[in-house]
Amino acid sequence: MGKLEEMQAFVRTAEFQSFTAAARRLGLSKSMVSQRVADLELRLGVRLLNRTTRRLSLTEAGQGFLEGCARALREVEEAEEAASRHGSALRGTLRLAAPSSFALLHLRPALLDFMTAHPQLDIDLDMDDRIVDLIQGGFDMAVRIGRLPDSSLIARRLAPSRIIACASPAYLAERGRPEHPAQLSSHECLRYAGTTRGDHWSFRIDGQWVAIAVAGRLQANNGDILLSAAIAGHGIALLPSFIVGAALERGELCCLLSGFPAADGAIHAVYPPARLVPQRVRAFTDFLAERIGQNPYWDRMLPPPPAA
Repeated sequence: MGKLEEMQAFVRTAEFQSFTAAARRLGLSKSMVSQRVADLELRLGVRLLNRTTRRLSLTEAGQGFLEGCARALREVEEAEEAASRHGSALRGTLRLAAPSSFALLHLRPALLDFMTAHPQLDIDLDMDDRIVDLIQGGFDMAVRIGRLPDSSLIARRLAPSRIIACASPAYLAERGRPEHPAQLSSHECLRYAGTTRGDHWSFRIDGQWVAIAVAGRLQANNGDILLSAAIAGHGIALLPSFIVGAALERGELCCLLSGFPAADGAIHAVYPPARLVPQRVRAFTDFLAERIGQNPYWDRMLPPPPAA
């Protein structure tokens, strides 16, 4: 058990590059986490972390040892999971990563209901729009939105994710309603900075994908900020329907350019490959898939997508 505790302290410290953050995650004191890592280095006879007054970083030996440690800890969890399947209750901790806006709008109520249904299960949620490394970060699963890059992760499609151009009635009354994507160049566009091409929006025009250059006063890496700006009449936004669906239903925003679909994606649950997928991961993935469905509740006010 001592070896596993040392490895766990090392993995969490490497993940957060901080003894303080690792201690907070593990529910231990900073000194205890630091001592466990030091004991591990002493036992192995090699330094795993470079320590300075400002930051921690992995040594070459530490980088090689990290993946093996993370894998060993996963195998221990899998063994515990296999044994616990003989019981009916979900136990342990579900470590989950998800984009901030989706987590706040839709994952939050789902998680609360799931916790009510499984009172012996703990939830550790990390909300961030960045793509986290599930294996090195020690996550059981993540919710990812958009087009998935090639990877070794197992992915289950939960629902479509439509991208919608929209603006407030007040903005459209003042500036006019664009009828073609090319007209966006004369409009104030609210740009999402979380993509490499936030200054170009892609639409399908006459069967071809066309990148339209856009500009505007506001750029942000958070969809909720852009949503608020659009409702306030500051411009046209291009955002996922799970963010703008409620505002469309309330009449605060109007759907634009419905004849020219933007590059849609999907909402996926992803998790690391394993011989035995943890029961808590399977149960929560099934729960989300049933709750959201292939016709998400936030899309009910949208016009049907045009035929391909």
